[in-house]
Amino acid sequence: MARILVALSGGVDSAAAAALLTEQGHEVVAAYMKNWVNDENIPGECPWERDIEDALAVCRKLGIEFRVVDLIEQYRARVVDYLIEGYRNGSTPNPDVLCNREMKFGVLLDYALEQGFTGGVATGHYARRLDVPGGGSYVLRGLDGNKDQSYFLALMRPEQVAHAVFPVGELTKPQVREIARRFGLPVADKKDSQGICFIGKVKMSDFLRHYLPDNPGDIVDTQGRVLGRHDGLHLFTMGQRHGHHVASPREGVAYVVVGKDLQNNRLVVGYEGEETPGLYARRAVVGSVTNLHGPLPPRVFAQPRYRAAAVPATCTPLGDARVQLDFDSPVRALALGQVCAFYAPENQLLGGGFFEAIG
Repeated sequence: MARILVALSGGVDSAAAAALLTEQGHEVVAAYMKNWVNDENIPGECPWERDIEDALAVCRKLGIEFRVVDLIEQYRARVVDYLIEGYRNGSTPNPDVLCNREMKFGVLLDYALEQGFTGGVATGHYARRLDVPGGGSYVLRGLDGNKDQSYFLALMRPEQVAHAVFPVGELTKPQVREIARRFGLPVADKKDSQGICFIGKVKMSDFLRHYLPDNPGDIVDTQGRVLGRHDGLHLFTMGQRHGHHVASPREGVAYVVVGKDLQNNRLVVGYEGEETPGLYARRAVVGSVTNLHGPLPPRVFAQPRYRAAAVPATCTPLGDARVQLDFDSPVRALALGQVCAFYAPENQLLGGGFFEAIG
């Protein structure tokens, strides 16, 4: 049996993970990552105090040790600054993906290994780890297709995967809640949290406005005709259908965001459809690629967003941790800075990177 540190968030998934590991006979200690305190009065709910109370109640029920690990400074430096600078530069960052690599399986894993948790760090992710005879570990999609969270692990490094434990990856969400009820955990019916990783129910627009001032400019169509005004390019993302306040030209036709003209501070909108310039892409360059098992193969399944389908593509290495993807069919609303996850046909996660160029 192993000594394992469970990243306990105050939600049902990580609570069930802790319960299962305890039942299996492991020596389990739970840690709440204190990453954020909303002392700057950003509008929204920052429920860290409630989450700590819930996590403590779970540990008391399971009879395991509970720790609060203060990682506020590291979170600001590794995740929040990345988020703010990404939007400032016109890209679409993903703080949840970076949080896993830099925080849960970065700073917290370092803490766990220093504290003698040789079994590594366990989380409530819906993903699976498969150890290969002779060495090495694979990450597979979670068994529950509706909850699979392997996409958020795409930037992890091989040595991090080797110390990662995913106790609920073989389960469905209803099964996880039933396990929590069986153990009498107080969070069995707690709603899933929404919002920025470990910050809480804060609207991204409110969060960004606190750090990035409004920078109004024109909204134009693909022909350059002015249709309206925006408050800042950082408040919009590719493919966005609502919130730009540009009226539809006629019934059944709506404008969507198809580009950002950073030089002229213009938001570009167009009609939905493959013929609209900028909305669909057949090719992209992905940089800062993390490979979990050596170089990527010539053919991959590329997943450009969490809820997007993984699409087949030809993968060509460009050197310097960059690859070119040529998609079998056009892909909608790719955005610079978004994380692209790579999979093999067997639902094996191969790695991931950031969109650097889209065409």
